[in-house]
Amino acid sequence: MKAWKILGVALVGYSLFAGLTADVPRLVILNETIRNLYFHVPMWFTMIALLGGSLAYSFRFLRSGGNGLPADLDRDHQARAFAEVAMMFSLLGLFTGMVWAKSTWGTYWTADPKLNGTAVTLLIYAAYFILRSSIDDAEKRARLAAVYNVFAFVLMIVFIGILPRMTDSLHPGNGGNPAFGSYDLDNGMRLVFYPAVIGWILMGWWIATLRVRLDRLTAQQTPV
Repeated sequence: MKAWKILGVALVGYSLFAGLTADVPRLVILNETIRNLYFHVPMWFTMIALLGGSLAYSFRFLRSGGNGLPADLDRDHQARAFAEVAMMFSLLGLFTGMVWAKSTWGTYWTADPKLNGTAVTLLIYAAYFILRSSIDDAEKRARLAAVYNVFAFVLMIVFIGILPRMTDSLHPGNGGNPAFGSYDLDNGMRLVFYPAVIGWILMGWWIATLRVRLDRLTAQQTPV
């Protein structure tokens, strides 16, 4: 097992244990729910990292196939696998966020620009998978999906990173609200939060590479 995989397992294990047992600031409304910072936020960081990986593989596919050479469809398979695992983490982030919202805002969902942007992002990437399933020709499918993936990533940044900061929002760090690091992410929490982010990104990357390997094994066993 490679060192980065061992590091990922160790950091996630540490963050899970410390996230549930270490002391946290006792704040009005948040109380013990602030521990969700160790689980909710890393899901989104991992999603963005994996979608960035998917985008990189799409670029590499688009650059392949020149000078009369066939396009490298394996890069397309990697882009799809990374996007699939990213969507799994986005759903985990959405679920943990809804649980947190219920405890702090009194409802699982509000008309908040951050939440609405997240919903739109999920629909955008759902369309990415629908597009892939609607085209039979492998190279044409890969090329269209790669181009769409570029626009999808840009729109994701706009909907969850830019627009919520320009309008009123309940979400920390958006709409004029201070982020957690500005008022309650103390040094003790940082010792858990940052390892959690790094650990989950490494774990997500590992899961995505396993998904790619599974696709390759399935392709080898499929009769021509």
